[in-house]
Amino acid sequence: MNPIYTTTLTDWVPSIPAEQSAALLAALESGHVLYCPQLAFQFSPAEQRFLDPAWSNGKDKNISLEHDGAPLKGMLGTTDEVATLRGAVLRFRTQAIGLIETLFPAYKRNLRKARTSYRPVPVEGRSTSWRKDDSRLHVDAFPSRPNHGERILRVFANVNPHGVPRVWRIGEPFEALAQRVLPRIPTPLPGSSWLLHALHITKQRRSEYDHIMLNLHDRMKADLEYQAQAPQVTMSLAAGSVWICFSDQVSHAAMSGQFMLEQTLHVPVDALAVPEKSPLRTLERLTARALVV
Repeated sequence: MNPIYTTTLTDWVPSIPAEQSAALLAALESGHVLYCPQLAFQFSPAEQRFLDPAWSNGKDKNISLEHDGAPLKGMLGTTDEVATLRGAVLRFRTQAIGLIETLFPAYKRNLRKARTSYRPVPVEGRSTSWRKDDSRLHVDAFPSRPNHGERILRVFANVNPHGVPRVWRIGEPFEALAQRVLPRIPTPLPGSSWLLHALHITKQRRSEYDHIMLNLHDRMKADLEYQAQAPQVTMSLAAGSVWICFSDQVSHAAMSGQFMLEQTLHVPVDALAVPEKSPLRTLERLTARALVV
């Protein structure tokens, strides 16, 4: 399967026929990356100065906005400077959410809006642990935020002012990955979900689905032979482009690039056009048991 589905979208509020929307939805839920090379997010002239890594506080991975009314985190600058960049991030947030709601109206009532981030620091050269190394192929799963099968939908925009692409590796389809790794994943220890929540390590109790997804994430990243030999393609995402994917389903690794915006959204499995293609339903079919109870 070619994991890249290239679109001709040029507008953040596109007017497209129903059959085109259905084709995009089918590609997205099947594990493709929807690539929009003609759709760009623009910084205004007053915002161009923020295309510089010096605005990062150097501690947080990204400059981020948790929700519409929240302060901007991870940035150095005066009150006015923070407010200006926050306005740009909030504008991207609005446009990204509007794009998803326009393309996929069936998701609109069920979207849960999450973090928006601005990533001005180069991918290359980050000093981090193997578990946090996003240059290794992985599917997204969050140790402290169990989601019980809820989908992780992300909209990305390369805003590099120097024409530098962002380079990803994209791995094998989710079901093939799960079949490869599942036999090596142990069942959770009895009581571990309750204990992690009681100690405030997780925001809610982990389901068996969350346990499996975290193990998929970690075992992929820890296996250097898999990283080198797994079926994969390299994707160059041009400056001035946008791409969309379910990052809990698409095996991906960020290899290079700088200056990117990203919007995270969550979609319930039951809101999907084909829930059977979701990681939750795929894993339940492969394990022959319910993973969220």
